[in-house]
Amino acid sequence: MPAPETLWIYLDEPTLHRVERAEHHFFKRLIGAVEAAGWQVALRESTLAEEAAAPERPGYALYHMEAPTHARALTCRRAYIGAFWRIEAQAERWEWPIARAEFRPEEVDARRAENFANYWRKRLYSGANPGDDGFIFLPLQGRLLGPRGFQALGPLEMIAETLARADLPIRARLHPRESYLPEELDALAEIAAREPRFTLVSAPARDLLARCRMVVTQNSSLAFEGFLLHKPAIVFAQIDFHHIARSVPRDGLEAAFSPAPVPEFDRYMLWFLKETALNAGAPEFEAQLLLRLRAAGWPI
Repeated sequence: MPAPETLWIYLDEPTLHRVERAEHHFFKRLIGAVEAAGWQVALRESTLAEEAAAPERPGYALYHMEAPTHARALTCRRAYIGAFWRIEAQAERWEWPIARAEFRPEEVDARRAENFANYWRKRLYSGANPGDDGFIFLPLQGRLLGPRGFQALGPLEMIAETLARADLPIRARLHPRESYLPEELDALAEIAAREPRFTLVSAPARDLLARCRMVVTQNSSLAFEGFLLHKPAIVFAQIDFHHIARSVPRDGLEAAFSPAPVPEFDRYMLWFLKETALNAGAPEFEAQLLLRLRAAGWPI
């Protein structure tokens, strides 16, 4: 009888400990499904040494929010909210099949979409009191001083263009898990001193999202969450949820800042999450997972 295939799962240290204690719901169900299919699972901390050794190991590999290191490896990432996940062949979300797919709102049932979105609005934003206080919420991410390859313009240029093209006040917020260089913070302070409409705030992102008129960002997941609250977004970087956003990389600055029809927010959320992602909270997750792995060429 041939030896079972091995799935090597590479995780950062905190996630590895959660998985070892069976406290991570997605990986707990994934491991159970793979083992039930006759495979064995080996957990490894994702270090440089493990990354170097991975291609020589027999079997298949799954990374978490990191680039796969060989042809038998995939990567996984949470699809922003809830227990929705994607498993893909590369780490760059803007290259994923969902990013290249066409969203056809007329093919998504409106009643199902409304019910789905209402459920997640209540679950994530209960008591948030959504409304329009007439400002742009600008969630910042990392590396403010220059554009990266997936960005149409760098973060500071994004702020300048938004000030030039929109009349609303801008409330920007630093990412709580990023470390910023003194020169980055100085640049923001200079903009705030020069532009009275620009303010750097520390209010909770949840509250800012609930009360803003729209979101402008590189590709922060807060823009995606804003779709639940029917907040339009302008993105300055490539991302997988660009379909109903106004996208500078896709359409250019003029089009991105021009008036646009109100997107089909609820239909989009149903399509992007329930209809195209793996749902680790659903009874059909194991079947969905195995189909996804087989589609990637894994003999499971």
